[in-house]
Amino acid sequence: MLAANPTDTSSFFKLAQLYGLQEHRLFHAKLYSGATFFLAGPTVGAPMAALTLEKLIALGARKVVVYGWCGSLHASLQPGALFSPTGVGMCEEGTSAHYPLNDPYYDEEWHSLLVRVLTNAGHQVSQGLIWTTDALYRETRQKVVQYSARGILAVDMEYTALRTVAAYRRISLAAVMKVSDALFLENWVPRFQLKRFQADSRRQLGQLCVFLQEGELA
Repeated sequence: MLAANPTDTSSFFKLAQLYGLQEHRLFHAKLYSGATFFLAGPTVGAPMAALTLEKLIALGARKVVVYGWCGSLHASLQPGALFSPTGVGMCEEGTSAHYPLNDPYYDEEWHSLLVRVLTNAGHQVSQGLIWTTDALYRETRQKVVQYSARGILAVDMEYTALRTVAAYRRISLAAVMKVSDALFLENWVPRFQLKRFQADSRRQLGQLCVFLQEGELA
């Protein structure tokens, strides 16, 4: 499990105690590992996310679930919802270009399993294309409208780089994200600042750990 946001990784210590995970050093991130699964993060931004994933792969990771937040570009994707990217709608980060891909490897079965497990647990999971950017403060109104018109549903800061590294190293990676804000609204509301949203996100991370511990994601 690779968690992008510091708010979510603040619950790592309690989860590590619950599942008997051991703590390790991992750059500026935290890593807790056990017999069944590991927890790693935070990894804010494409370069740090790629660096962390590379290290995890070197340590033996072959199947990775990414949990993070995303902004919505479309009214069909409301704050608080779950979104699982199926492909790259727009890549505006600088890390992926360092990984030339002859074969855009992607494990569709791993993605489908993640969505199925979440759906069976009662969650509605939207799926679609995502836009990843390095420039958080350049998510302009024009881009939101333009990319939404192309069918891109969400925006984040890590996914395309993580997907590219996974393809280059030929490991399985799937992501699920909690929608933290709606960029399509005229009056933007940063829901990710609300304590209720943060608590819900940590609970979602905890549930993903249950799936990993019980072997539903394996």
